[in-house]
Amino acid sequence: MTGPSIAPTPERADADSKALWPWLALLALAVALYFFGLGSFYAPTNGDEMVYIHIARLTAEASHWLPLVSDLDHMRNTKPPLLFWQALVAGDWGAHWTLFALRLPSVVYTLLTAAAVAWFTQRLRGNWRTGLLAAVVYLAFFSSFRYGRVYLTSAPETFWLALPMWALLWSQLRPPRQAGSAWAPTWLARASGWSPVPVLLWFGLFGLCMGLGLLYKSFALVAPAAATLWCALLAGQPPGLRHALRSSVAVAWSALLALAVFALWFALDPDPAAVWQEFVLGENAGKMAGSQGYWYAALWGDYPLWTQLLAYLENAGLLWFVVMGLAWAGAKELLKGKRWGHIPTPERTLWLWLLVWLVIFSIPSQRSARYVIPAMPALAMVVALHWGRVARFWFLLTLAITSTAVVLLGRIAWVMGDMDVGTSGVRWAAMLAVAVGLAAALAACLRRDWSRNATLLACLGVYASFGLMVAPLDSAQAQYSPAALAQLQGKRVAVPNGFTGQYERFHFFMPHSTLVPFDVAGRNTGALHPEMPPTERLAFLLASFDAVVWLDDDAQATAPSCAPACTVLGYRWHVKSRHKSGEVTLANVWYPQQWLFGREWLLLPGTAP
Repeated sequence: MTGPSIAPTPERADADSKALWPWLALLALAVALYFFGLGSFYAPTNGDEMVYIHIARLTAEASHWLPLVSDLDHMRNTKPPLLFWQALVAGDWGAHWTLFALRLPSVVYTLLTAAAVAWFTQRLRGNWRTGLLAAVVYLAFFSSFRYGRVYLTSAPETFWLALPMWALLWSQLRPPRQAGSAWAPTWLARASGWSPVPVLLWFGLFGLCMGLGLLYKSFALVAPAAATLWCALLAGQPPGLRHALRSSVAVAWSALLALAVFALWFALDPDPAAVWQEFVLGENAGKMAGSQGYWYAALWGDYPLWTQLLAYLENAGLLWFVVMGLAWAGAKELLKGKRWGHIPTPERTLWLWLLVWLVIFSIPSQRSARYVIPAMPALAMVVALHWGRVARFWFLLTLAITSTAVVLLGRIAWVMGDMDVGTSGVRWAAMLAVAVGLAAALAACLRRDWSRNATLLACLGVYASFGLMVAPLDSAQAQYSPAALAQLQGKRVAVPNGFTGQYERFHFFMPHSTLVPFDVAGRNTGALHPEMPPTERLAFLLASFDAVVWLDDDAQATAPSCAPACTVLGYRWHVKSRHKSGEVTLANVWYPQQWLFGREWLLLPGTAP
């Protein structure tokens, strides 16, 4: 058994004596950024979000919990039902169907996880300064900001799958004199005291928590969740076959119960065969083997094994070099002969949490940094615990990147001020966020002892700059007028679709229109979407539908190519998400109006009466 905390180094002990209010202010800023722009169509996310929202909306319109409903081919049982049930409740079955309402539960889950990160880190270190640092680090990770505040699965699955690990850490941190505590039984951390009733109870609760996590994402997550708990239990106990068997039986009970919770989907869904075919075989089993063989895919395929080794760095985002510096510091400790046994048990639990998730998700043929997001709370805690050991050089590298990012974002925000969107107040707020980011970098250069903490402020400055940059695009003056949208009620409207399900975003402001997607790249995807030059394609769409939403990559265009043979109801700015080779160069990067923006026209066939 280890003591309840890890002794701080002199450098950290000195920092711990400082006031907490700067860290509370930094945490408050981070939390505020998670709510700022939460309902924006330009919030950092990925294309899958609209697919899930599409399924949730149609299921809500069907007025039943199951089966899930979708108009997309092979995109119905793409995720377990708990994700969609969350949307049904948050959106009040369509009565309050807004991006803010749908995304809010993810933010709540993320903040609860951040609170757990703060609490357990302060228990590990023995002070709240390090705990608040860990929470800010977790919220500053790009994986948290991107997937922890939008309608995706990472935030809830991270919360539920982490609960057994929090319970284990709690047990490991309890002083021996509190061995009889009902909330932290010591048999979680050592072999003695294992009796059947509490084991069944506690590991049964762990199984229920895991099961809820599986019902958000996939039954496959039982493997890393259970393996992490099992390895952490063994690491905290004396070696021996009896101890290993007890831990194995207890974790197996949790895993079986978790799978039983997941199996409720099959029991409740009227079409379990479709669930098996679409989700189990299509979404999961298909990721275990490549078309050219497993080892070929692992070494030279689209998802090679080596890329998964960078998963935690990729998820850290702007803190990439800070995490790399942590790895470098750890490597130097190993070279000095520091052994695994010298690390306190609670911290070993964190390292095992990171290692097991990485190893298990290196096995499937399809690999992604997103798969290890449930282990990011452990990474935030480890980074905070060793914050003072990461060399200043890594923080300066990070500040160089954040400085470049805020300057470019500030330039884009300034240019948008001349595009008839937003207000001068938002424009100058964006400049203030840029100034904060640059001031943090300057402070780090002037004061050596400010380098580390200024890095976090600079990262948050980048997020604030981005949110303020896109805020004008969501303003009322940047949208189609209510009068124009009123003319589309009950009409068939052709809308662009650049990725599976992306056209779903138009349902938020055309809820009473029948939307028909067409491929924005002009690929031949059926009779209604023939492959043809853009001008002929637009004419074809206008002849086939009551209205057309048309994307024009030319930001300088004052009229669509169909004019004057069509009626323009309005336009708004279109932000290009994909660029052709050579479209963005060093020569024009300072002029985003040349490569970032286009116009989105709302058109009716024929001329205005």
